[in-house]
Amino acid sequence: MSQRATTRLRQLLRQDELVVAPGSYDAITARLIEQAEFAAVYMTGAGVSASLGYPDYGLVTMSEMVERAGVIARSVSLPVISDSDTGYGNELNVTRTVREFEARGIAGIHIEDQVSPKRCGHLDNKELIGRDEYVSKIRAAAAARQDPDFLIIARSDARTVNGFEDAIARVNAALAAGADMAFVESPTSVEEIAAIPKLVKGDCLLNVVQAGKTPPLPFKQVREMGYRLAILPSALIVASITAAEAALRGIREKGEVAPASMSPRDVFRRVGADDWDAVRAAATTRGPGPAGR
Repeated sequence: MSQRATTRLRQLLRQDELVVAPGSYDAITARLIEQAEFAAVYMTGAGVSASLGYPDYGLVTMSEMVERAGVIARSVSLPVISDSDTGYGNELNVTRTVREFEARGIAGIHIEDQVSPKRCGHLDNKELIGRDEYVSKIRAAAAARQDPDFLIIARSDARTVNGFEDAIARVNAALAAGADMAFVESPTSVEEIAAIPKLVKGDCLLNVVQAGKTPPLPFKQVREMGYRLAILPSALIVASITAAEAALRGIREKGEVAPASMSPRDVFRRVGADDWDAVRAAATTRGPGPAGR
């Protein structure tokens, strides 16, 4: 029997290397992450929102997120960590959220302390729920999991609302309530990034958002600071938008399509064409007939 994705993720997090999980928002981006030999996939809520035509303003429902997570998880062999926003309601909603993500084969989720509807962590004008209410939701999430290796990540957006100290206090309270990892969103300086693993009483995640509120750092330095996991939610969505806009601009300006860098066959290979061809070949190969008559 193959090892569960949850267990594989736990093992990765116990190794010396920083686990770097680029952000996926659909099956093809997840497959490209796997083909590039990363160890894990992060399903970005902002990217899924954008792929559905919405800004990251809490407009996407739990059901939409869970279904997309299931598509991504069945498309790759890597452990998938997913954004689950605020848990989509109170302790009861959080309980269902954990169960639904677990049922789709997701290895872990993060739950944040914003009010619902939430906003992207790197935007202004965020609002928070009370610390006690947030801790109750984390406690419910920890109790809801069927697989003890399913990773519960406690995210706090308090840094840019109430200040750095409150963010640290919130994630430490969440860890005490059963969370497995802390995610302090939007530290605004290298000094704050370095301080988080020293002040947090558990493993830490760093969110690497291009042109966001947090200064970028080399992954080697991030690991030396004590982080176990880095997620890159915007890496592929920004690259995709940039490349698509450049291609469309070229078509409009030149009146023709630029020479392709890959054939249709090359495109389909990125999403498993060779594997599907092997299935057909195995089914249509003539072998010994059935015994009998």
